[in-house]
Amino acid sequence: MNPPNPSPPEAPATVSRAFAIGDSSGPGEARRAAVALAGRLGFAETERGEIALIVTEAATNLTRHAGGGTLILRPFPPGGLHDAESGLEILVLDRGAGMPDVDRCRVDGYSTVGGAGKGLGAIARLADRLEIHSDPGRGTALLARVYLGPPPPASGAGAETVQVGAVHLPMPGETVCGDAWAVDERPDRRRLLVADGLGHGQFAAEASGEAVRVFRERADLPLEDLVHALHAALRGTRGAALAIAEQDLSRDAGPGEPGELRYVGVGNVSGQLFDPADGSGRSLLSHNGTVGAKLLRVQRVVLPWPAGGLLVMHSDGLATGWRLADHRGLVTRHPGLIAGLLYRDFVRGRDDATVVALRPHAGEPDR
Repeated sequence: MNPPNPSPPEAPATVSRAFAIGDSSGPGEARRAAVALAGRLGFAETERGEIALIVTEAATNLTRHAGGGTLILRPFPPGGLHDAESGLEILVLDRGAGMPDVDRCRVDGYSTVGGAGKGLGAIARLADRLEIHSDPGRGTALLARVYLGPPPPASGAGAETVQVGAVHLPMPGETVCGDAWAVDERPDRRRLLVADGLGHGQFAAEASGEAVRVFRERADLPLEDLVHALHAALRGTRGAALAIAEQDLSRDAGPGEPGELRYVGVGNVSGQLFDPADGSGRSLLSHNGTVGAKLLRVQRVVLPWPAGGLLVMHSDGLATGWRLADHRGLVTRHPGLIAGLLYRDFVRGRDDATVVALRPHAGEPDR
């Protein structure tokens, strides 16, 4: 029998925080939370003020133009990946009418409903990165990032080697998330872990957190051996479903030659690899079992990683059966927009929810 729950641990740095924006009180709550989070991340007072304006404009736009939606705050990146490029991400999701002309809507003074039209223009000026994907009649996703230091260049020395987007939220009513995810990058390979602790709440979080610890500490192990090490380490926990994707970087021949994908999965963590050339996706096989309880089979899947290829992995807090092709052009957009729209449309709402999208960065500028 498990002991009584002690006080919940502090949420790890990857956990998102979501706000339902539906009336005039929503923007204020989100703004206060964003300013507090920015302070914990180390942003100066002036920068915290700019973040407050971004959140206020984004949340106000939700109520004014879309009839409400969701605003999600997330520190980025996950611990251990490009720590010098950390900051705050603001993801805004709605099911409104959409924008027929995104570029025009970004210009100060333009409004579809007769307002001042300064929202998107202000966000574009204040954010270091701004990405928008809009489907007329289906809604919009907006991703704004503010870096603690100078943002990385779009290409050349110092540019991001990978783009990562994520939504990572606890089950409604819980204070901790039983899912966890992490990226580990080495000169010859890059790995992404998504772990779903059995159940939800603190004990699930302990299992998935232990998976992240072992994932980092035993990074030298081949994938199959790493899964067995995880299985041994998680025996004292509830156990977890998990999957690990590995991109081989040792055979890179330059742009357009991004190596291969190696993938192992146990339990109900889902993965797909997409080719942006035609939008096709290939599902990645996981085997039944629970790491830490019952490990039936560990077998890697090996696939070529297409140029500009996109990897998406998620816990069972999201339904399966989704298709990126249902959103025209989405497969080529920033992974943060992709993770956000999948969360918006497929979250089950009765479990922890984690979706991570990853694409090796080809050096093209954000749009």
